[in-house]
Amino acid sequence: MKHAYLILAHAEFEVLRLLVALLDNEKNDIYIHFDKKVKEPPRINTVYSNVYPIEKRIDVRWADVSMIEAEYALFEAAYHNGNYDYFHLLSGVDLPLKPISEIDYFFTLHAGKEFIGFHQEDITEELNRRLQRFHLFPKTFRERTGIVIFLKRLIRFSFLNLQKYIGYKRHKNKVFQKGTQWVSLTNNFVAYLLSIKEEQLSLYQNTFCADESFVQTICWNTPFREHIYNAHHEGLGCMRAINWVNGEIKNYTSQEVEKLLDTPYLWGRKFTSQNIEDWKQIKERISTMCHERIDTTK
Repeated sequence: MKHAYLILAHAEFEVLRLLVALLDNEKNDIYIHFDKKVKEPPRINTVYSNVYPIEKRIDVRWADVSMIEAEYALFEAAYHNGNYDYFHLLSGVDLPLKPISEIDYFFTLHAGKEFIGFHQEDITEELNRRLQRFHLFPKTFRERTGIVIFLKRLIRFSFLNLQKYIGYKRHKNKVFQKGTQWVSLTNNFVAYLLSIKEEQLSLYQNTFCADESFVQTICWNTPFREHIYNAHHEGLGCMRAINWVNGEIKNYTSQEVEKLLDTPYLWGRKFTSQNIEDWKQIKERISTMCHERIDTTK
């Protein structure tokens, strides 16, 4: 199989280098989107994989549609550059938890399935608030200081409450879904995503955290739904171990390396450069796992 790894990166470049080193294989091409705010993107070297830094760099803002724009930049670049069986969207602070040969075998075994995580709880009201109400000033959601920001937050909060009071909703006929944005998609699904790009970017203007609904909603409302690998478990659905703690994603610690490597998941997130020497254990263990599998086949 041929794989395109699509990486969204904005910091923690030592983890990114380790991630790329673990993906470096003749079956893999690697595409990296460096946030436009990164003044000097790091040089990334490989032995076997082709690496393609995305020329069209987006100023990605948390919870804003710009996150989807950056994803589209990656999907477009990879789709038009090569013929891939799978497109894997990763963060620059993710790491594989299995050898590349095992990951490739897994996708060969489940060829044609879409690996998308779906949230399992009833979050209808949350999705209504996030996606069916009009959010003002989406690019400054996380900014906290200054009188202008204070006024924007006050206006935004008041406008959202007004919409709730009068019962205003957009996209009333749309069935929205939610899950992690990190997915592994077939060539056919990516082709369909690209064919509706402008419609999707328009749909999610002035919404909140649409990157967690964008792919899930498309899949759920099209025939691709029939090819979901696991719609009943968010982590297994996308084959990613994500360290959720009280509704927030926390960094993994060095004490969790062995536990992570013993899970069925193919990738984990997230890791920090502060513990880079600990994360190199993952590279060593993956190499050991690969050799152990070779030895047992003799």
